[in-house]
Amino acid sequence: MSQPTLTAIIGGTGLTQYPGLEIEREELIDTPLGAPSAPLIFASLHGQPVVFIARHGHPHKFPPNKINYRANMLALQQVGVTHIIAVNAVGGITPAMGAEAICIPDQIIDYTFGRDDTYFDGVFKPLDHVDFSYPYDGALSEKLFAAANSIEEKVQMGGVYAATQGPRLETVAEILRLEKDGCHVVGMTGMPEAVLARELSIPYACIALVVNPAAGKSEGVITMDDIYLALEHGVSKVQKIISAYLQQD
Repeated sequence: MSQPTLTAIIGGTGLTQYPGLEIEREELIDTPLGAPSAPLIFASLHGQPVVFIARHGHPHKFPPNKINYRANMLALQQVGVTHIIAVNAVGGITPAMGAEAICIPDQIIDYTFGRDDTYFDGVFKPLDHVDFSYPYDGALSEKLFAAANSIEEKVQMGGVYAATQGPRLETVAEILRLEKDGCHVVGMTGMPEAVLARELSIPYACIALVVNPAAGKSEGVITMDDIYLALEHGVSKVQKIISAYLQQD
C-alpha cells in the first residue's frame, strides 16, 4: 500500500506565513539535531494536506548561513512528508530573469562554506555518498511546470541556481563569475537543503522567484524597497502555482 502524499512547503524570504491555509495545528518538532527554524504548520490547502515551515523562522530571524537546515529537513521527514516544494527568493543573472520572473531550476552550484551539509558525517550517520547529478526531482519539477502552464503563469523550466553564502548580497565581480559559470539565478538557501532532501530520499523541487536583478545587471544599487515590492507581487504568483499543483489529478 503506497504512502499517502504529504507535501511540505518551505517558505523563504517574503513567505514566512502562507495565506489561505486551513490550519489544523502548529507543532515544534524535536529532532536529534536540534530544533527547526519554526514550528511546523499542519494544514490543508484546496483539500490537500500540507506542512508549512518558515525557513528563516517566524518572524524572519535566521540568516541563510545560520539556518539549521538539517533539523528543518529531518523534522519534515519525521512527520511523514513525501514531497518538498521549496520557495526561494533569488537574484536574476540572465536577461530572462528580471524582477518577478520565476524559474524552476534543474541544476545547482554550491558556493557556500562552513554549513552542516550532510547527515552522513560519521557522527549522526555513518559516512556515505549520494548521487547528486540531478539535484532536483525531475517528476516534481515537471508537475510544478505543468501547474504553472495550466494557469498561464510564465515560468522558465530549467536553469542553474547559484547558492552563495550570504547574508550580504554579491559584488558585481562575483555575479560576473557566476554568469561565466553558467548560473541563471543566485540565492543563499538552495544548499544544503537540496542535498539533505536527497539524503533523506524525499523528492524536492524549487520555485525560484526573482526579486531583483543581480549586482551589475541593472542601473544603480539594489534596494530593499525594490526587493520587497517584487516579493509582494511575485509571491502571489508562486502561491497560485502551488495551488494549481495541489489540484492536479
